[in-house]
Amino acid sequence: MRQLSENLFLFEDICNVYVIRNGKSAILIDFGTGDVLSQLSEIDIERVTDVLMTHHHRDQAQGLQRAVDAGINVWVPHTEQDLFHSVDAHWQAREIYNNYNQRQDRFSLLEPVQITGTLLDYETRDFGGVTLTVIATPGHTTGSITLLAEVDSQRLAFTGDLISAPGKVWMMSATQWTYNGAEGVMASIPSLLDLQERHPNTLLPSHGEPITDPTTAIDLLVGRLWELLQLRGNYPGLMELYEHPYEAITPHLLMHRKSMSNCYVLLSKSGKAMFIDFGYDFNTELPYGTDRASRRPWLATLPALKAQFGVSSIDVVMPTHYHDDHVAGINLLSRVEGAQVWAADMFADILENPTRYDLPCIWYDPIHVDRKLPLETPIHWEEYTFTLYHLPGHTYYAVAIAFEVDGKRVIAGGDQYQDDGEEMNYVYPNRFRPGDYGLSADLYKELQPDLIITGHWQPRWVVPAYYKRIDKIGADIERLHRELQPETLDLRGEGFVARLEPYQPTVHAGESIEFQAEIVNPYKEAADAELKVIVPQGWQTANESLSLTLPAHGIGTATFSVTPPPDFTGRRARVTVDVTINGHRFGQQGEALVNAV
Repeated sequence: MRQLSENLFLFEDICNVYVIRNGKSAILIDFGTGDVLSQLSEIDIERVTDVLMTHHHRDQAQGLQRAVDAGINVWVPHTEQDLFHSVDAHWQAREIYNNYNQRQDRFSLLEPVQITGTLLDYETRDFGGVTLTVIATPGHTTGSITLLAEVDSQRLAFTGDLISAPGKVWMMSATQWTYNGAEGVMASIPSLLDLQERHPNTLLPSHGEPITDPTTAIDLLVGRLWELLQLRGNYPGLMELYEHPYEAITPHLLMHRKSMSNCYVLLSKSGKAMFIDFGYDFNTELPYGTDRASRRPWLATLPALKAQFGVSSIDVVMPTHYHDDHVAGINLLSRVEGAQVWAADMFADILENPTRYDLPCIWYDPIHVDRKLPLETPIHWEEYTFTLYHLPGHTYYAVAIAFEVDGKRVIAGGDQYQDDGEEMNYVYPNRFRPGDYGLSADLYKELQPDLIITGHWQPRWVVPAYYKRIDKIGADIERLHRELQPETLDLRGEGFVARLEPYQPTVHAGESIEFQAEIVNPYKEAADAELKVIVPQGWQTANESLSLTLPAHGIGTATFSVTPPPDFTGRRARVTVDVTINGHRFGQQGEALVNAV
């Protein structure tokens, strides 16, 4: 146990464990094996209230069960929470054979550990009388954080493994998140520069000695990392994009140049800004895997936006659709910047209740919607007027946002069209219907935009011939689906006749769950449907058989309840319905995955 200042100590374990003393109590930053607990009496500490983790790696966390057993609160990075409390599921799902995923998420705990809560990026909270601020600093891992605190009149940064010494990191291999990638190197640079701008007096790494000249240490490391990227031929425009992430399409409409999906900023005369979509700010290329710990929104570019374009506040964020690359960062904008979330009422519930739906690309956390917007109704913000129109195709749950800025009629069309704006971007489980692109062509012809801004491609200035081309695209895709699929059955784009909601309910043992089965009639005439509810062995259902009449090519809904046994402790127990329509048995279609509390 080494004393660094009056109330700050460093215990050298398999990682550095930092002890911040407050009277007879203390909090710990990282935990290692937990041997620190047997040494606290040396410094007159009687109890530890909280352990705060900078990342999930085993050398930081392997002893955490000792903390739980001692009644100590355990707090972990929000992005990496599943690698603590649900690491069993991670070990079961993680690919090993034919593995191209180089993330060091197998350097995780071997057994799950109970956590008290998560550390939200950019929040400031009091732990055991010590005020700490959580900073998003991906690099060593996607979900890594740095903790800033004032201790003994010093501004300290507990950096985890972001930096270990001037110009050095603890483990270069941790920065390779894909096969032959350098994603963590790319992420480390803006993380380090952001940390430098916060002017800590001392950096306290998880491995290595305290760093008392942060500016020089960070400059040296950034320079070396940048040289490595150049040597590899990776991301040649990184520094320029970090310094100038936004460019003007028109004087008051900006495009983010380095977000994963394009997001746009509308500037008002008052200095307020509105974001259209906000997913992964300053994208450092996606790691392999789609688990929560692989997806990291942050707010790396907002200081540049405010400084370079005179933005006083982020007032509103409005998504074009619900996909994670368009909404992942919205909770940060709302919580940190105070932005209001405005969303079309047709997909607001998907944002607010993601576990209810079986759809691709749903974000992990609920996103509260402050204002639900009706379709085809003018909406006003500052000096602008917006109208939202249903835009099915890429996904059924999407809108075109139409507005005028700087004398130009603009449509924000999300991911409807791709590349040069003349290729379709449809995904069947997004509830695609073959006629959707005909509808969008009709809408674009009606609205006659000067400019179409898209989710992943360059803005398109529209010429009259464009409408003829997308008209043909819409007609051809509908014709080909009609020619390719059975004439007697219309299974729509998805190919199934049943869907259950909620899709991922969480339930106490012995508590009933109510489901809605949505049934699609594939026939051109009204039809009778018979459903048989299928549940795991030992479960009960009050409605084993259900009947309903479906309109021609229409949809009907049946409700039933299911009760797991009193000793249910499982994860993703399956419930489904066996469907017969007009005497044709389609079998078990649609499912729900039930989790115990």
